Amino acid sequence: MEMSLQFIGFAFIVVSLSWFMTLLERFWLRPKRFEHTLRAQGLTGTPYKFPFGDVLQFIELRKMAYAKPMPLSHDIIPRVAPYIQRVMNQNGKKAFFWSEQKPTVILNDPESVWHVLTKQQNIFVKAEQDKSLKLLLSGLFAHEGEKWKKHRRIINPAFHLEKLKLMLPAFSTCCEELISKWDKLLDSKEFSELDVLPEFKAFTGDVISRTAFGSSFGEGRRIFELQEELLMLVIEAAVNSYIPFYNYLPTKKNIRMKETNQEVETILRDMIEQRMRGMISGEATSNDLLGILLETNIRESQEGGIKNAMTTEDVIDECKLFYIAGHETTTASLTWALVLLCMHPEWQERAREEVLNLFGGSKPDYDGLSQLKIVTMIMHEVMRLYPPVNFMERRAAAEVKLGEVTYPPGVHFWLPYIFLHRNPETWGPNANEFNPERFAQGIAKASVQGAYLPFSGGPRVCIGQNFSMLEAKLCLVRILQHFRFELSPAYAHAPYNSVTMQPQYGAQIIIRRC
Repeated sequence: MEMSLQFIGFAFIVVSLSWFMTLLERFWLRPKRFEHTLRAQGLTGTPYKFPFGDVLQFIELRKMAYAKPMPLSHDIIPRVAPYIQRVMNQNGKKAFFWSEQKPTVILNDPESVWHVLTKQQNIFVKAEQDKSLKLLLSGLFAHEGEKWKKHRRIINPAFHLEKLKLMLPAFSTCCEELISKWDKLLDSKEFSELDVLPEFKAFTGDVISRTAFGSSFGEGRRIFELQEELLMLVIEAAVNSYIPFYNYLPTKKNIRMKETNQEVETILRDMIEQRMRGMISGEATSNDLLGILLETNIRESQEGGIKNAMTTEDVIDECKLFYIAGHETTTASLTWALVLLCMHPEWQERAREEVLNLFGGSKPDYDGLSQLKIVTMIMHEVMRLYPPVNFMERRAAAEVKLGEVTYPPGVHFWLPYIFLHRNPETWGPNANEFNPERFAQGIAKASVQGAYLPFSGGPRVCIGQNFSMLEAKLCLVRILQHFRFELSPAYAHAPYNSVTMQPQYGAQIIIRRC
């Protein structure tokens, strides 16, 4: 008996010591080795702080920045990226900070960013995702290597030009519903005030529901509503992710997050299985995103075997990603487009003149939308100043040399798109000003590679960028044909980062009929 107690005591000491050494390695020894390696090669940055690096300071500075609106200007970096700006101001271009125990190097030059996005894709991989974020940002967004290539190959046909043209009627239907709703607000009134942020959320939700699921529009709307709820729950969970095991705690919101995700996946699984049964029995394939994806997936399976195809769970993940990527980014772009055209009425008039000269009061077709120059310049400048996603992160999967620095595996790289979009060395001394003339000769003439990345860049450039631009331009054209608009006195300029960059207090405008 005494020997058993001694053995148990010894085992407890061994296990405790093992746990202690594991925690010591993770929370102190490994970060300090990283820090020594980076500083020895000339990089400067914040000293590592036990146990969560710069997370608490990051949160505190962001909280202070978000506490009140800012002046009506486009110099928004102090509000949307205050901690990154402080690190760069204190440490220069070759700076690093700590995301928990991970050293994160800020790459603020186009050449380095373009290298990370386009070269050595097996080394510069996606950063590890928080468990809660995986509920929304899985699929093509998160995959690497051969699995990413397979998914990209299968999904690509859904976004080919000819397929997008077939989706234009669905875009148009949603636009007409939006215009009709706004028009009714002006019944017997000279003007009306509305917040365009929720208006565009509803519009883009309808578009993705119709284009992704076609005849299953009702189920698509239900998924949209659930995804909106899930998004809010995931954002809250992500903010607290630095707390160990937070996502596993049985809190009311964590439980609801799991239930909501399960309901979304159940609806999608039923829709996918129903579509598959129809295809097998010879029913016509729908020209919506889900139909095209499943058709391509079946063909891949028939030609290359089951290993070449996506599983049902894979398809579910991609459908969930359709909603977030296709809904959130276009909502942000359209919202900021109207805000900026209110702030710069001379460009609103130039855009309207172009639209009326090209279309009059008629609904635009694809070829006409392709001829829009002023509207396209405006959309590019809106996304330069207010990119839907203002940074991306990568991780070194192996030792890699970038410039004169050799980075050990595990180092993270922060690609600050919003800083690159405002770099005076690329865009000139007026980089913080709204000037669509920059894009008069197109994107290539306006900047250098790696300096303008509203849809990211390289092989992993956003697969839906043409979808988003077509949707946004069509909607903006119809609004310009019907309404004039200006900022409401209630509007408070307060860009902030959610999943995308949005106005914190809404985007209140006043509309009048043309």
